[in-house]
Amino acid sequence: MVAIYVDADACPVKDEALRVAERHGLMITYVANFGLRPSRDPMVRNVMVPQGADAADDWIVEAVEAGDLVVTSDIPLASRVLAKDGVSIGPTGKLFTSDSIGMALAMRELNQHLRETGESRGIVASFTAKDRSNFLQQFDAAVQRAKRR
Repeated sequence: MVAIYVDADACPVKDEALRVAERHGLMITYVANFGLRPSRDPMVRNVMVPQGADAADDWIVEAVEAGDLVVTSDIPLASRVLAKDGVSIGPTGKLFTSDSIGMALAMRELNQHLRETGESRGIVASFTAKDRSNFLQQFDAAVQRAKRR
């Protein structure tokens, strides 16, 4: 059965991911360092990992299997998920693929370099209702594809 993992620290679409998981009868696991709301739903699992730079990422990569879905805005995590034949989608609905992940990693490194050198302030665009809607559409489609797989 397909499983859903959410890199839950600062994820703006936790509720939307849950709605899609419930609609498809799938287990969803939220993984975070802090701040998860308890749930009585047997299809919802909360995993609290120790504080640490990549503790949640490492836990998700260890747990994910081929065909599982991971919601994350963390590009290196998305790359690790793809390497395990998982599916990774960002909170704006952007699906990470083997064709797009290389460019995403390169842009991440470039932006990090520009911030470190002072060339860029690293301002992130605000999350919009359109982003939320796009996530719902794209995530539901990804779940449907994963279930058919």
